[in-house]
Order: sequence, then C-alpha cells, then structure tokens
Amino acid sequence: MSVRKSSEIEEILGSEGSKIKQYFHPHNTLNGIGYSLAHFTVEPGGKTILHKIKSSEIYFILEGEAALVIDDERHQLKKDDSAYVPPSSKQHIENTGTSVLRFLCIVEPAWKPEDEIILE
Repeated sequence: MSVRKSSEIEEILGSEGSKIKQYFHPHNTLNGIGYSLAHFTVEPGGKTILHKIKSSEIYFILEGEAALVIDDERHQLKKDDSAYVPPSSKQHIENTGTSVLRFLCIVEPAWKPEDEIILE
C-alpha cells in the first residue's frame, strides 16, 4: 500500500503552464501501477499551453470553472464535472472563473515527459 499526503508532495510548474502535484505515478508507487494521478492548479484568467500527449486522460474538476478545449471543440466544466481526452488530442484548459481552478488528471498509460508535445 502507498499513502501520499498532499503536504508532503512538492508542487512543480508544469511545462504547459499549470502547478502540479504528482500523487501517484509508477516512479513513486510501490505497487507498479500503469497510470498517473496528479492534482493541477490554474490561477484565475490563466490557461495551459496548447499541447498533446500520447496517453489518454481523464480530468475531474474539484473547484472552479473551466473551458477545456480538445481538438478545437470547447467544453464548459465546473465542480464535479469530468471529461475524457483521447490520446494525441490537441488540448488546453482555461480558468474561466474568478477563483482558483483545481482538478485531478488521470493519465493512462502514465505520463512521461517524452510523450508530451508543446504546440505553442
């Protein structure tokens, strides 16, 4: 079993423009999972850079309001909404609200830097 406490996880700046806490990933989990789970934060008015990754993703909104753009299709999301992003889709997420946007992202297979392409 592996327990990850938010207070013990370093927050990093993602290459696409968000703040990230990587909770579970094959590199930090003893049971050899094949996916990754991370917590993302985007400030009001902020957005991530247009990018794509080879893996599929599921976004789950914890707080705030967002516009998730997947291959030029815009989806409005708010607290407790979720969205599936197919592999290799062009994507970015914008904080369209007045408070911090917080969301979880599950990536399968697990995120790897070499699988991500920045498009801007």
